[in-house]
Amino acid sequence: MSGAQDERSLGELVASAATELSALVHEEIALAKTEMRQSVSRGVAGSGAILVAGVLALFSLPVFSFALAYWLEAWWKIPLAVAMAIVGGLMLLFAVLCGLAAKSLLKKIQAPKRSMASARESASVLTKAKPHPRPAGSARSSREAASLTSAQREPERESALPAGTGGKSSGK
Repeated sequence: MSGAQDERSLGELVASAATELSALVHEEIALAKTEMRQSVSRGVAGSGAILVAGVLALFSLPVFSFALAYWLEAWWKIPLAVAMAIVGGLMLLFAVLCGLAAKSLLKKIQAPKRSMASARESASVLTKAKPHPRPAGSARSSREAASLTSAQREPERESALPAGTGGKSSGK
């Protein structure tokens, strides 16, 4: 410790610690926000892929299924019912592939690992921190002054009262 740090009062040390802790908390929150923005953007991309898969499966199925089924029936001489089943299966396969692509995008969403690790590290540092002992001849601390009972303070107050009152009010 340098000489300048030894001369700082308890209030200055507490204020400094509170300022540094506040800055640390703000930085932790900023890191968590950044990581959450990344995860949200991945979630939006995955949700968009799911939406596209659903829209394609819903709207393209009747249009292309009829066109392809009639083409199969006209060119390949496949019965219309079998052609419709083949077309329906192809559309369903395409929807499943889009759903799997969306699932792989959504799996890439991660928890804010760096924020959690940094918060754990900060918490461990704070739990291991110990106050520095005061020198033996120092003044009474504010905690000791606050812990005095009223009985301990009574003699000080009675000695300040005029003689003959005995520390009690006359009640008039």
